Amino acid sequence: MSLAPRAVIVHRTTEYEELLARHGTHGQAEFFLSSRGRGIREVADRHRRTGRALATVSAAVPPQWRRARVERADLDRFLFAPEDVVVVAGQDGLVANTAKYLAGQPVVGIDTDPGRNAGVLVRHRPDEAGPLLRAAVSRGAAVDELTMVEAVADDTQRLVALNEIYLGRPDHQTSRYRLDLDGPGPPAGHPETAGNTGPAGVAARGGSDGGGGSVVGGGGEVQASSGVLVGTGTGATGWLRSLWRERGGSRPLPAPAEARLLWFVREAWPSPATGTSLVEGDLTAGRRLRLTVESDRLVAFGDGMESDALELTWGQSVRVGVSDTSLRLLV
Repeated sequence: MSLAPRAVIVHRTTEYEELLARHGTHGQAEFFLSSRGRGIREVADRHRRTGRALATVSAAVPPQWRRARVERADLDRFLFAPEDVVVVAGQDGLVANTAKYLAGQPVVGIDTDPGRNAGVLVRHRPDEAGPLLRAAVSRGAAVDELTMVEAVADDTQRLVALNEIYLGRPDHQTSRYRLDLDGPGPPAGHPETAGNTGPAGVAARGGSDGGGGSVVGGGGEVQASSGVLVGTGTGATGWLRSLWRERGGSRPLPAPAEARLLWFVREAWPSPATGTSLVEGDLTAGRRLRLTVESDRLVAFGDGMESDALELTWGQSVRVGVSDTSLRLLV
């Protein structure tokens, strides 16, 4: 006998709840805000709207289903099951925070504050939750398979993300590492990869400062930079897009369901020992960006969740590319 589906409602602490946790009472929180020229009414109103939305979603769960609720801060300790239907109630960013802990479970994005959120991932209103939950467990449910990015370290640590993965120092100061490209196709730095996309689906472009003396055997390069960002088409509306615009938008951004990533090196620094000839590129399935640590400590974290990061030490390597896991988001 198969288990009944479980609806897992993911939410996050509201700003009002955070204020109460910090200041103790409504009155003290109101005094704190008013002393800084702000009011508490708008924050309290958003808290009430979120509460009503969560109540509506909870009431829509079919009575024969099991149910659970998990707060954003507890996601890394929550065990999702294969039969779960995940309802993310909040902002678009909460969907990204949740996606890294899933393994193909269907996701319903509920916008708890319509008009305030972009609604790219939280596409539905609370009163639509019932039909969406039933559709999620039916055959042929309409879903978008959104590409994710993964980082796998040489000690088997693994991290997946929906928007982007950052690799570098946790304080975003100078990171030292060697950068290589693994997989089928010409080696990094080969003329075939300079400014165009070859048959291997990878492009790499050099910076104007040269730094050719840092390119080592196999086409890799030793670099000193503010870190490396590898992002998906879903992440192309955020951090990845800002770097893309800084570089002039010379290569097309991937679509959310496209199995292609963009990567950028942030503020690469040329010196006799470090170079800037590999600063951006594309990655498709089967192609990996490999970073070998030459600092005491680097980290890799996804979608801004710095508290849940891979820890990397001198000599370790990590490979980043298209993940086999995708986010199944109900349309």
